[in-house]
Amino acid sequence: MGVGIVGLATAGLAASAPAWAATYPSWDDVERAKASQSAKAREVSRIESLIDGLAADVAAKQSEAERLSGEYIAAQEAFEEASDRAESLREQADAERDRAAVAADKLGRLAAQQHRMGGSDTTLELFFSGSAVAAEDLLSKLGTMEKLVDANRSVYADAVGARDNAQNLSNQADLARAERDRLQQAAEATMLRAQEAARAAQEALEAQAERLDTLESQLAALRDVTATTITEYRDGVEARRRAREARLRREREEAERRAREEERRRREQEGAGGGDSGTPAGEVQPSGWVRPTYGGVSGHFGARGTICSNGYCTSSGHRGTDMYAGCSAPMFAAAAGRVVFAAYNGAWGNYLKIDHGGGIMSAYAHIKPSGFAVRWGATVRAGETVAYAGNTGASTGCHVHFEIYRNGTRIDPAPFLRARGVRL
Repeated sequence: MGVGIVGLATAGLAASAPAWAATYPSWDDVERAKASQSAKAREVSRIESLIDGLAADVAAKQSEAERLSGEYIAAQEAFEEASDRAESLREQADAERDRAAVAADKLGRLAAQQHRMGGSDTTLELFFSGSAVAAEDLLSKLGTMEKLVDANRSVYADAVGARDNAQNLSNQADLARAERDRLQQAAEATMLRAQEAARAAQEALEAQAERLDTLESQLAALRDVTATTITEYRDGVEARRRAREARLRREREEAERRAREEERRRREQEGAGGGDSGTPAGEVQPSGWVRPTYGGVSGHFGARGTICSNGYCTSSGHRGTDMYAGCSAPMFAAAAGRVVFAAYNGAWGNYLKIDHGGGIMSAYAHIKPSGFAVRWGATVRAGETVAYAGNTGASTGCHVHFEIYRNGTRIDPAPFLRARGVRL
C-alpha cells in the first residue's frame, strides 16, 4: 500500500507524532546550525534520519493495516456464508416439516374415511381418542394402524422420512447458527483490530504530511549557499500549507456543485420522460432516512460477475447498490448514527460504516483518497456529508457502493430504504 492510500483525514485535521520520533528541529535550530559546518552536518544527518523514519513508520503501519483489512473482509464474508447456510438449513427443515404434516394429514383423512366405512381395526379407536393435531402425534398413532399403513405404506414412509429429515436439518441448522454467531463475533473483533491498525497508519501518515514539507525545507535551507533566509524558507512552508487547504476546499466545492447540477439535469430528463427520479439526495425524510448520494442506480444487489481493478478482484456477489455519483460527489449519512469504521479496506477501497442502532448499519465504499469528512467514533446527523465518492479498491470508475447491514449481514438496500420513504 503506497503513501496516501489510507487517506482518512481531511485537510487541516491534527496529526499525532509517531511513537518512535524524538524531537524535531525548530527553525531556530536550523539557524544556529548554519553557523558551523560540523553543526550543519549533524543537523543534516538528523533531518535525513527523521525523514527516513517517517517513511518507514508509514510503510510498516500501512502494511499492518492492509493485512488486517484483508482479514476483516475474509471474516465478514465467512460470517455471511455461514449466515446464508444457517438460513438455508432452517428453510429446508421448515419445508420438510410441512411435507411431513401434509402426508400425516392425508393419512389421517384416510383413517377417518375407514372409520366412517365401519373399519373394525381397534387402533382406530385409539387414533380418535386423543386430540392429535401435530404431524408427530399423527404419525405416532398412525404407526399403530397396521392395516391402514400397509395400504398406504409409501405415504407413511414419506411422512416419516420427512419428519426425520426435518429433525436432522433442524439439528444442522442449530450447529450452523452457532457457527454463524461465532463467526459474527470474530468478524466484529477483526473489524476493530483493522480499524485500530488503520488509525495508527493514518496518524503516521498525517505526521509525515505535517512534518515532511518542513523537514525538507529545513534540509534545503541547511544546504543552501544563496542569500535566501531561514525566514523565507519557513514562510514558504506555511504559504504552501494554506494553498493546499484552499485548493482542496475549492475542489470539494466544485465537485459538490457539479454533482448537484448533474442531479438536477437527470431529474429534468427523467421528469420529461415520466420516469421515477428517486428521492432527492441528502434530504432527510420523515422516517429519518436519506438517499445517500446523487446519481441513478448503476448496479443492483445480487449476483454479478468478477470485477478486477486497482489490484483487487471481487467474485462473491454484489452485496450493495451502486450509484453513479461523479468523482468527489458527496456521500450523505443515510441516517443518524455513530461511525464504527473509517479506513482503507482492500477491495472496498476507502470504506466507512455507520451504526444506526437496532442491528442496522450503513456502509459506503470506494471513497476517494483523503476523502473522509468524518473520523472513526464520530456521531453524525442524517444527511451529513461523511465522505466523497472516488475509485479506490475494486472499482472501475467513480461511484458510491452503498450497503445496509442487518444484524451483521448485508441485505438489499433498495427495498430497505423504500420501506422508509427513500427511493434510489
